[in-house]
Amino acid sequence: MNHNEMTWQQSGWRWLWITGLLIVIDQLTKLWIVAEVTDNIYVLPVLNIIHTTNEGAAWSMFANMGGAQRWVLSALALGVSVAIVIWMRRLALANHRLLIGGLVLILSGAIGNVIDRLRLGHVIDFIQVHWDQSYFPAFNVADAAISVGAALVILDSVFEHRREKRAASAG
Repeated sequence: MNHNEMTWQQSGWRWLWITGLLIVIDQLTKLWIVAEVTDNIYVLPVLNIIHTTNEGAAWSMFANMGGAQRWVLSALALGVSVAIVIWMRRLALANHRLLIGGLVLILSGAIGNVIDRLRLGHVIDFIQVHWDQSYFPAFNVADAAISVGAALVILDSVFEHRREKRAASAG
């Protein structure tokens, strides 16, 4: 093995099991919602559990594309997923935990939602956050994973920029 090559245990692939776990949690929660939730469930003054669907992307973008969005969004999600898996293989887990954690979350969310799109033609959403009469678009476990993952990737980028800046000023 070339000294630049890593084993899967040393790379970001070591955390792929988390992706699998989150996909299972996402799909199980959606199955529960479909089977059990017929009325809105009040959880907190700002949180309801509902059963709704989304044929588009975030905030129902592209929902009115006549069904083409199902295939376009699925192909996009699968392409991004492949790119993330390749990227994770090239990252040393010891040096890039925050970035890999973010990528794992994005990957699990992308795959969780693409399963819905391919299987059902839409994504099942069920978490509804609101304040008084202002409602945030409903979302699901996969969407939350993508959002938190994106925040972690951005945070890693900020930290990396600071490290590079310190290294440049020290050198």
